[in-house]
Amino acid sequence: MSKPKHPRVLADTEAQAVLSNIRISPRKLNLVAGLIRNRGAADAVATLTFSKRRIAQDVKKVLQSAIANAENNHQLDVDRLVVTRAEVGKSIVMRRFHARGRGRSARIEKWFSHIKIVVAERAPVAAPENSAQEAA
Repeated sequence: MSKPKHPRVLADTEAQAVLSNIRISPRKLNLVAGLIRNRGAADAVATLTFSKRRIAQDVKKVLQSAIANAENNHQLDVDRLVVTRAEVGKSIVMRRFHARGRGRSARIEKWFSHIKIVVAERAPVAAPENSAQEAA
């Protein structure tokens, strides 16, 4: 006898990817995650490709993993994927000490983070038609 299968938390039109213990503070990682929230998957990949932030390449790998999960594991259409959630959480904090003057010390904190990216398949949005062309 084994344990029952864990029920799926996400909807049938969603897929996710998670990266744990990234060596960057959650505040800095959340700035990069904010760049891709509520964007199309292809647009989000392009945004991360040309971002100047160091961590953008790691976030891009997680996003590409979520897209691959959607395509291979859940048979979703890649062209209709949208980044619905990009959640950033705190992980461990390594504490180090830095020698200061007069025999004192100062604490240095090295923050780690988690990121979870959820992509969902959305229906294509109809392009707004130009009313000026209809009037002519």
